[in-house]
Amino acid sequence: MNIRNAIISRLAVIYFLMLILGVVVVFKLLAVQNIKTDRWKQIADNLSNNTVVIEPIRGNICADDGNVLATSVPGYYVRIDLAAQGVKRQYAEKSDSLALMLSRFFKNASPKEYKRRLDAAYRNSDRGFMLTPRKIDYNELQVIKNFPILRKGTFGGGRIIIQENKRVLPLGKLAARTIGTLNKGAGGGTKGDVGNTGIEGSFETYLKGEEGVAYRQNLSGRWLDRIEIEPKDGMDVITTLNIRMQDITESALERQLKASNAEWGTAVLMEVKTGEIKAIANLGRVAPGHYEEVYNYALGHAGCYEPGSTFKLISLLIALDQAKVDTSDVFDTGSGVWKYHDRTIYDSDYKYGGHGPISVKRIFELSSNVGVAKIITSAYEKNPKEYVDRIYELGLNKPLGLEVMGEGVPFFKYPGNKDWWGTTLAWMSYGYEIKMTPLQMLAFYNAVANDGKMVKPRLIKEIREKGALRESYKTEVIHSRIFSRRTIRQAQSMLEGVCENGTGKSLRNDVFKIAGKTGTAQISSGQSGYGKGLYLASFAGYFPADDPLYSMIVTINKPQGAYYGGSVAGPVFAEVAEKVYAYLLQGKGKPEETPGEEIAPAVKSGMTHDLLQVLDELNVDTDSSNPDTDVAKVKREDNNLILEDYKVSDGVVPDVRGMGASNAVYLLENAGLRVRISGVGKVKSQSIPAGRKFKKGQTILLTLG
Repeated sequence: MNIRNAIISRLAVIYFLMLILGVVVVFKLLAVQNIKTDRWKQIADNLSNNTVVIEPIRGNICADDGNVLATSVPGYYVRIDLAAQGVKRQYAEKSDSLALMLSRFFKNASPKEYKRRLDAAYRNSDRGFMLTPRKIDYNELQVIKNFPILRKGTFGGGRIIIQENKRVLPLGKLAARTIGTLNKGAGGGTKGDVGNTGIEGSFETYLKGEEGVAYRQNLSGRWLDRIEIEPKDGMDVITTLNIRMQDITESALERQLKASNAEWGTAVLMEVKTGEIKAIANLGRVAPGHYEEVYNYALGHAGCYEPGSTFKLISLLIALDQAKVDTSDVFDTGSGVWKYHDRTIYDSDYKYGGHGPISVKRIFELSSNVGVAKIITSAYEKNPKEYVDRIYELGLNKPLGLEVMGEGVPFFKYPGNKDWWGTTLAWMSYGYEIKMTPLQMLAFYNAVANDGKMVKPRLIKEIREKGALRESYKTEVIHSRIFSRRTIRQAQSMLEGVCENGTGKSLRNDVFKIAGKTGTAQISSGQSGYGKGLYLASFAGYFPADDPLYSMIVTINKPQGAYYGGSVAGPVFAEVAEKVYAYLLQGKGKPEETPGEEIAPAVKSGMTHDLLQVLDELNVDTDSSNPDTDVAKVKREDNNLILEDYKVSDGVVPDVRGMGASNAVYLLENAGLRVRISGVGKVKSQSIPAGRKFKKGQTILLTLG
């Protein structure tokens, strides 16, 4: 019995202690939630209000040579802690002077008004009263730091300086829309500026960096920021753009837009082998005679139009590659007017009587709508899917998948769909009832220049972090070969023919050859059909035609007056091509040569008597008699040198690469060419390739190096 009582007593004590512990726990919970609410709220507010986000410096966007296209420069706001002890000691004496200086500096309010605002804030012990009505630069900050009270610094004068970076474009509007814009508060309430369009938006993850965190403490009236987490600055994005080529392209485009009073225009210059975009200009009219970079028409939705005659190249190459026709086949274009089903097709020059029966190549050179429509309908009218499927196989119905956001989506009808009409095949053949962006069209023309290899256009070369390479972007091949070698050669020949004997012959020059195609498309005005006087003029091609380095497309929307591609877009192409070519001759813009590719022949040639004299001085014997010609070729066979006659065929350009300037000039002028020279040293390249026929008096440019 005693044992039972002892156990009960012990349990009672344990239960009593647990009861007391429970009461204490409940009391503490209530105290935390209710009794000390104000204290915990104050602690939370202090943590929230005194935690400072340190913005990182946004990364730069640079040109291909590292020159800055977009960067962040610091801007500043100045506040004052009117509750600081140092401020209180001098406020009564110096507040009038501070108000006067602020009024003189900003000129936005009188000294009396500034004094009223300061006094009101001082009475409320404002710990962060804003003194600057706008963001100021570094030089302005140095002036304000010497104003009364503020000159005592952070501690003695309550001076609080807030830095906020500002995005600037050092080169002005050059490629501004491609570089992109920032939008403050974008992305769901983000505090800082966020990339919104172009490269700024597409590479926001790299450019923005990571925010840091600091805690602001008031120590005896002195506010100090204690950095808890260091900010991580953004990375630099290195683009493929070349500043000089960009300036050339944008200036030429702007002049033509003003001359034709067009609505907008775009021009893109691309490196053939790599797909690197070296220049991209997009100008829209913002006021009469004034154009700015307002939209990226080259790749965006607003620039996705019916391309018109530049699409004829695609149509004819499909038919040529599938052996439906040959370039020598003849089709009757008649008077330039052809009624197909219930619609009539016109050639641009039908008023002059048409061209009658002409070859496929000539149809392309003269840009005959009737001719192309007859070719394609005769080949595919019974099976239009065969034609459209080939377009789809080329991937032309899909976006290129560019690294920059906002690419327009191409549009192609398909046989059997409700929007496929009886006349669609004919109209599609010469660039109507479809849509493509200028850059999508350029990618195709670039593939022809690149011997059939289609590469993806690209704007970005590298991502760098504090100078160190973080990521590198290489050339991406879309199609290793879009058509057979034979078809590509036919395409190249037709494109050269356009600029030699066709609608693009106004682009010819005496230094190098251009290959390309003009395009003129009427613009749809909605349900009412194609608007009278509304045209899209374009020119797509590449240069130099015999050794393509760059491809280019120029598109001009709604020009006034002249509207044909050759007379509106063509001059822009020609100007850019000539200036870029001159830039290349200065050795400042030529793409790197393929490793192992021989630029000049290993065997040198020269004046016969000079060669014999040099060989005699070097005590070198030759295994042949002296040549009969004034100029000799030097050949090496095993360990022997052989001098041979250097024979030049009449009307054919000789090969002077590797010669000295005097020998080359002698040979070329005797052949009947006019010679221009650039550089010093041996002949590195010649503008007219060896073996090509020429006309007497034609100019050839020699590049020495």
